[in-house]
Amino acid sequence: MLKIYGTSMSRTGRVLWAAEETGIKYEHVPTQIAEAKSPAHLKLNPNGHIPVIDDDGFVLYESMAINFYLAAKSGKAPLWPESVQNRALANQWSYWAMLEVEPHLVTLLQQRMFLPPDQRNEKVAANAIETLKAPLAVIERQLGNRDYLLGKDFTIADLNVASVWNIGQMVQMDFSSAPKTTAWLARCTSRPANQRAGQNK
Repeated sequence: MLKIYGTSMSRTGRVLWAAEETGIKYEHVPTQIAEAKSPAHLKLNPNGHIPVIDDDGFVLYESMAINFYLAAKSGKAPLWPESVQNRALANQWSYWAMLEVEPHLVTLLQQRMFLPPDQRNEKVAANAIETLKAPLAVIERQLGNRDYLLGKDFTIADLNVASVWNIGQMVQMDFSSAPKTTAWLARCTSRPANQRAGQNK
């Protein structure tokens, strides 16, 4: 059986969400971030991070790679797009979220929540907020005449990208300039599969 190592309060959350969307049977092995450096976990991921999956002996890490694997394994449209072009677009948007969006949202998490108050730097936080205006405008334009990133259906692209932008809600980022993105994010994160995934600790 598929084993998922991690906690929903990390990037593992998006993997648990993907597993719930596909309907794949899995066992969640609660693993806190601090435990990822343990000798046992380092055998699964030598980088000392979560999430990691073990699918009957096939070990894979990096959350986006795992999600594409789970979606491909399920082989079901629309979550896993049927066309090669739409699969490529799903990759594009997922990598875009990881490279253009997530680093700045992680900076906000650190400056607004994780760091001790005396170590926080509001100038760093303000710079991250300013930098996020450009990618927020990009996704707002993409959603201009569609419900989801690739069209009318929720796909693995939406799951991956929403899991990143959802960090913005955690740090109370201002989405007022992007009403379509706000509505899209609500549609994605309110899905029953995501709600179930969040129950894993």
